[in-house]
Amino acid sequence: MAECGHCSFSAAFQEHLGRLGLQDFPCGFGSWNKSHFDARTRPHGGRLGLGTQPTGQEEAVPLGEESPEALVELLRGPRSPWARPPACGPQDQHLRETAVLTPELVCGSNIFRIFTSLRITGKGVEEVDEGLLQLQQLEELILSANRISRITSANLPRTLKVLELCCNAVADLRGLCAQPPPDLQHLGLGYNRLCGPSQDKYLTAQFWPNLVSLDLSFNNLTDLLGLVSQLSSLQKLRVLLLQGNPLALIPTYRGFLVDSLPKLSILDDIYIWPDERHRFHGLARQPELIRSEVRVAVSIGEIKGVPDPSARQQLEVSSEFPAITYSYCVTYEFAEGEEMEDSSSTEVTKIHQSPVVATLDVDSSAQDTGETKGQQEPAAMEEPKAHSAKVFVTPGKPWADTIDCSYRKEHTAKDLVGLKSYLAAGTIISVVEEKVLSWPVDADPEEPEVTKGKARRGTQKNSAKGPVPKDKQKNKKQETPRELRSDPPVRRTLGTRRVTLETLLATEDLVATVCDFGILITEQPLQPPNLEEKDKKKGKDKGKKTKAEKESQARRKTTAFAKGKGKKKDPAELEEGQVLQPVPLTVQFQMQLLRWPWAADTQSRESTAMPVGKAP
Repeated sequence: MAECGHCSFSAAFQEHLGRLGLQDFPCGFGSWNKSHFDARTRPHGGRLGLGTQPTGQEEAVPLGEESPEALVELLRGPRSPWARPPACGPQDQHLRETAVLTPELVCGSNIFRIFTSLRITGKGVEEVDEGLLQLQQLEELILSANRISRITSANLPRTLKVLELCCNAVADLRGLCAQPPPDLQHLGLGYNRLCGPSQDKYLTAQFWPNLVSLDLSFNNLTDLLGLVSQLSSLQKLRVLLLQGNPLALIPTYRGFLVDSLPKLSILDDIYIWPDERHRFHGLARQPELIRSEVRVAVSIGEIKGVPDPSARQQLEVSSEFPAITYSYCVTYEFAEGEEMEDSSSTEVTKIHQSPVVATLDVDSSAQDTGETKGQQEPAAMEEPKAHSAKVFVTPGKPWADTIDCSYRKEHTAKDLVGLKSYLAAGTIISVVEEKVLSWPVDADPEEPEVTKGKARRGTQKNSAKGPVPKDKQKNKKQETPRELRSDPPVRRTLGTRRVTLETLLATEDLVATVCDFGILITEQPLQPPNLEEKDKKKGKDKGKKTKAEKESQARRKTTAFAKGKGKKKDPAELEEGQVLQPVPLTVQFQMQLLRWPWAADTQSRESTAMPVGKAP
């Protein structure tokens, strides 16, 4: 809805009345209902606004006028041009019907006595001025989604029972608590800018003795102990909303509140049952366990839909060297400033990239015992300082139809405000392919022809000396493999997607999803002619295969069966009319806030994380 050019409550209220059209047809006084209201001067006119005679018969409506019933129907009809405007609520509709039946009640200053509930949202109101005091019967005031940064309580009617200021810019409660309405039962301050312990002192029974419901959700409150000590004085408080604050991320948050406020019935829109109180009984007497740190477990499961790199590898390499290996990993962002849990088993490797320098931490916590050190992948990469998150990388895994990462890592974050901002923004998940070229240590990849020439000359010298004995040939075959050296890895991102984590700021403790990156389209290079086509062109052994070719084809079929367990066929072996369906690239991702399920043995649970299952 478009905002008006005013900044005060009074201007917004006048515009609101103008939008209702209380003095325009079919409301108010006019030629359309003049005779009906003149009837009150007659002895038998009956009640004001009714177009019936005492006998129950309908009164004749003069030409050019409408009966009150017909006028009200124009306001109620969904297709009527005078139907209720979209922004008007039930209270506004009742006011419009009152302007039809008893229009003198909405004339002049009389209208201020009618309002008991008023809703003005999204109008850019910045100031609540003294004009509000004219609404002497007002009990409910909703000013959500405006630009109010502070409120002077002297301008609030003393009759208020509900004050809703959600989605504004309130950062200080001092002005609101100077002379607050004494009978206020609900105070809504969600989605504002309250932060720091300095605001806690205004949330006591001294200012709000009759408060039943309090909404402080989605602010930046961080002091759980200080806030609870102030809220405990509100003896009538039954409903409390604190979700979305950094303090709500603390593992003992809900249990500590449930045990500290025994009269509370609903916390964060969830009813508090007796068994929950029993589970957290005694936690309020252990404030030393309330630490401002959060433990978050990240799990990454299976990767599917990665194209088989073997076809590209066969085309890229026409000789024995270089040897090419491919590995695949998943990267994700986590809030900057978190502390590494397993720092003793973490290796740090620096990789220089242009134009920035990135730091990669190799995470070996999820490695299998049989993996070699050279197969380990970086686990944390710090992005440039302009970013507010670090990038963590799972250990690399070789290609397979289904790549099981089996990755799980626990993060400990002490910057609660930064963690809240991170969860609100979400994390970025990427699938990365790493390609490594390996060469013999004694070979120079830049001068392959020289090396080949030397090898040919050595072969010629050996052949001149005579044939090599068979026992020497066997010894050569039994020699150890050549030592290889690897080039810097070449990384390629196969897919990237943002995962929303906002539910972790509300009442959810787990986000489990399958990231779908779509189907990868890879460019297939031209296939070189196989041996059979060459033989056909030369006219030799047409339609025949050598023994070596038959053995090679049998090995390929056996390997394909072992990889795909007999389910996935090579495209060349598909039956006629059968099409190989592509598989989208997907990754299983899960993030969980580790909380205490009960108060018993909390000290031992402080060092033991809750298990996180594999993402579905």
